[in-house]
Amino acid sequence: MLKSLHISPDKCTGCLQCELACSYENEGVFNPAKSRIKVFTFHQEGRFVPYTCTQCDEAWCMQACPVDAIVVNTATGSKDVLADVCVGCKVCTIACPFGTVNYSQDTGKVIKCDLCGGNPQCVEACPTAAITYVDADATGLDRMRAWAGKTDNAATARA
Repeated sequence: MLKSLHISPDKCTGCLQCELACSYENEGVFNPAKSRIKVFTFHQEGRFVPYTCTQCDEAWCMQACPVDAIVVNTATGSKDVLADVCVGCKVCTIACPFGTVNYSQDTGKVIKCDLCGGNPQCVEACPTAAITYVDADATGLDRMRAWAGKTDNAATARA
């Protein structure tokens, strides 16, 4: 069973624990600038939104790579960058429509979320469960339930 990250922005407090956990797991330092997940702040609305690679089924980053340095991890379904193959050309950063593939000046290679090999540290670190790791087939169920609930209440109110 493949799993994926499920993000609930309404639960995010902007604490940045996910960014710190990610940077420590992948880079060995607590530095949000080196994180593969980013929390965007919308000051006017007073809300925060964690954002990272969605592990697209037909990943444009993977298709664009001229040296096949991005491969599917069969255990997790993540699209992983093979650092020893990556030449740092950044074509994948251009191909990603979501901007979640980034270039690391420290290594001269690209970096992106690899789901921490199946144990995403952003999930472990999130104190409000704004980021969860769920069955990939169930990522939309909560939204469907919420909409169904609204529809049901609206129908009851009109009756």
